[in-house]
Amino acid sequence: MTEKKTVDMTTGSPFKHILGFMLPTLIGYLFQQFYSLVDTVIIGRFLGEDSLAAVGSTGAINFMIIGFCMGLCTGFAIPIAQKFGAKNYVTMRKFVANAIWTAAVLGTVITVVVYLLCMNILKLLHTPSNIIDDAYIYISILFIGIPVTIMYNMASGIMRSLGDSRTPVYFLLISSGLNIVLDIVMVQYMGIAGPAWATVISQLVSGLLCIAYMRKKFEILRLMKEDLPLDLKCVGKLLYVGIPMGLQYSITAIGSVVLQSAVNVLGSVYVASSATALKISMFFCCPYDALGSTAATFSGQNMGAKEYGRIGEGMKWCNILGCVYAVIAFSVLSFFGVSLANLFIKEPSAMLLQNVSMYLKYNSMFYIFLVLVNVVRFTIQGMGYSILAILAGVFEMIARSFAGSVLVPVYGYKAACLASPLAWVLADIFLIIAYAVIMRKLRGKTVHVRKNVAAVRPAVR
Repeated sequence: MTEKKTVDMTTGSPFKHILGFMLPTLIGYLFQQFYSLVDTVIIGRFLGEDSLAAVGSTGAINFMIIGFCMGLCTGFAIPIAQKFGAKNYVTMRKFVANAIWTAAVLGTVITVVVYLLCMNILKLLHTPSNIIDDAYIYISILFIGIPVTIMYNMASGIMRSLGDSRTPVYFLLISSGLNIVLDIVMVQYMGIAGPAWATVISQLVSGLLCIAYMRKKFEILRLMKEDLPLDLKCVGKLLYVGIPMGLQYSITAIGSVVLQSAVNVLGSVYVASSATALKISMFFCCPYDALGSTAATFSGQNMGAKEYGRIGEGMKWCNILGCVYAVIAFSVLSFFGVSLANLFIKEPSAMLLQNVSMYLKYNSMFYIFLVLVNVVRFTIQGMGYSILAILAGVFEMIARSFAGSVLVPVYGYKAACLASPLAWVLADIFLIIAYAVIMRKLRGKTVHVRKNVAAVRPAVR
C-alpha cells in the first residue's frame, strides 16, 4: 500500500514526475482559491459593496499571518521529503513527530497573540470607519481558526513530501463543497461572520480527513513509541527550514500591508476594487503556486538523494510550463477582466469595474516574472537554503512598501496595480543569482565525489 501511495522523484523522467505531481496539486490550489472566491462573491451579492470592502481590507494582514503558518508547514515538510529521498525512514518519522509537536505549540501562541492585537492592527492600517467593524468580525474568526489551518497544511504537506499530491486534493474537494453550502446558509443568519466560520469549519473537516487517511494508509508514517519523544536536534532543523519559509510570506506581506494601508486611504471603493481584482488574480495564479510546491518536493527529494543534476532539469520544466500558462492567463484577463468582476456584485459601479480591469491587465502582463519567483524560490527552499528565500522576500517587501508609501500617494491606484510586478522583478534578480551560486557549489561537490569514487574502484576490484 505504501509503495503505491508514495512517489520517488529521484529516478525516471523529471517532466513526467513534475506534471504528475503538479496537476493534482493545482486542482487543490484551485479549489482552495475557489471557495475563497465564493466567500467574496456571496458577501458581495448578499451583503453589498461595503462588506466586500471590509473583507478586502483584511487581505494583507490575513496573508501575513496565515501565510506564515502555511509557509511554516511547507518548511517542516522539506526535511521529511529529504529523508524520504535518502530512504532514511527512521529519521523521517522522527521529523514527522517533532513537526507535529512544534506546529501545535507555535499555532497556539500565534493564535492568542494575533487575536488580541486584531483591532489595533486594523486601526493601524487606516481601515475606513464604515467597514472596520465588519473587517474585525471577519478576520478575528479566521485567526481563531489558525490551529485548524496549520493542521490541514501540516497533514497535506507531509503527504506531498512523500510524493502523494492527489489524496489531499480529494479531501479539499469535499471541504470546498461543504464551504460553499455553509457560506450560502450561514451568511443569511450570521452576516459577515457566516463565511468566516464556514471557512474554518470546512478546513477542520479536510484536516481531520487527511490525518485519518494517513494513519490508515501510510504504513511508512505510522509512528512508534520511540518516534514520539521531543528531539531538540530535529526541532532545530525543522525551525531552521520552517521559520524562514514562514517569514518569507510574512516579510513579503509586510509590503502588502503597507500597500493595503495606502489603498485604504483612497476610500472604500478602491478597497473593494483591489479586493475583487486580487481574488480573481489569486485564482489565476494557482498554477504558479502548484509549480512552486512541485519544485520544492522535487528538489527536496533529489537533494536528499544527491541527484543534483536532476534539480536543474526539474526547474527547467517547471519554468517552461509556467511561461506557457502565463501567456494564456494574460490573454484571458486582458479580454474578460470586466466580465469576471461583474460576478462579484449585483450592480457594480463603473469605477470599480475600471479599477479591476486595470489591476488584472497590469499584473498579468508580468506573470512570467511571477513564474520565476515561485519556481526558483521553492527550488532553493527544497534544497534547504531557506535563508535565501527570506532575502528574496525582503526585495518584494521593499518594492511593495516603496509603491505604497511613495508611488500610490502621488500616482494613485495605478501605482498600486504595478506594485506586485515591481516586487517580482526585484526578487527574480536576486533569486537567479542565488540559484546560480548554489548550483556551482553543488557541481563542485559532484565532481569531488566522482574523483573519490574513481580513486577507490581499482582497490575494490
